[in-house]
Amino acid sequence: MSVIRVGTRSSALALAQTTTIANRIANSSGSEVQIVPIVTHGDTSTDSLSSLGGTGVFASALREALLNDECDLVVHSLKDLPTDAYPGLSLGAIPKRADARDVLCARSGFTLDTLPEGARVGTGSPRRMAQLRERRPDLTIVDIRGNIDTRLGRVVEGDLDAVVLAAAGLGRLGKLDAAQSEILELSDWPTAPGQGALGIEVRSGKLDRVLASALQSINHVSTEAVVSAERLVLARLEAGCAAPVGATAVLDTGLFFLTATVYSPDGSRRITSSHAATPESHSAAHLHDAAQDISERVAVDLLAGGAAEFAPLKVTT
Repeated sequence: MSVIRVGTRSSALALAQTTTIANRIANSSGSEVQIVPIVTHGDTSTDSLSSLGGTGVFASALREALLNDECDLVVHSLKDLPTDAYPGLSLGAIPKRADARDVLCARSGFTLDTLPEGARVGTGSPRRMAQLRERRPDLTIVDIRGNIDTRLGRVVEGDLDAVVLAAAGLGRLGKLDAAQSEILELSDWPTAPGQGALGIEVRSGKLDRVLASALQSINHVSTEAVVSAERLVLARLEAGCAAPVGATAVLDTGLFFLTATVYSPDGSRRITSSHAATPESHSAAHLHDAAQDISERVAVDLLAGGAAEFAPLKVTT
């Protein structure tokens, strides 16, 4: 290919993470790479994320641009990508994952435990809202939208006492050290399935040889396996990517671990399930089989424990 066109949302974070991918593709392929910014409805609307139908609203315009041949691939934040298959498209690569944790960015160095009673904490994520209500029911949770700078600015200006953001996004913009008050550990504060990872989507079918080779060079097999396990839980629960579900999968000394938690929106209830598998090897095929196995067992546990009774899941029988 003489020019490889890479579609992306036009926010500062999306452009930063896409530029990193574009540079890697250019280095691997030797081709010229052009970044194609695409404005999505989620970027222009000020309505709450839940009213827009969840974070999938950010992906739809990118996918249509890809199907219309306005670009050759698109870069998504994987946590924003719906789990349902999209006709005509498939994931071409998942690069190595960045930090999957959430970060509390608070005034005066407050932590989640030391924030004053009634403090105003902003987030647009139903999962984060549920976790905040469970951990600190005395806080005032504010449903917010906007890019990272806008959200951090509301803390600086005093409109909010804190916001909860993804460590990966802050890191990609070079703001992690300046913005953080407290990094929330995954063991206590599981994050969205796929958080910290990027998904590169392409048109289904036989890819151009140069593009296919470039995508293979940046795909990270271990990351692909763990985020697939997390996302398969969502798919099995028929939960949207904005549902109050946290999931963490890790590969450690030959074992494949997956833990997932479903929260009630008001934070009053939750249920957690954990399972492990021992893949025959760390080949893509064996890791895929293990991801399928543990995600199914975790999802069955969550449903058997009544998750669908208190969380907004769309489970069919």
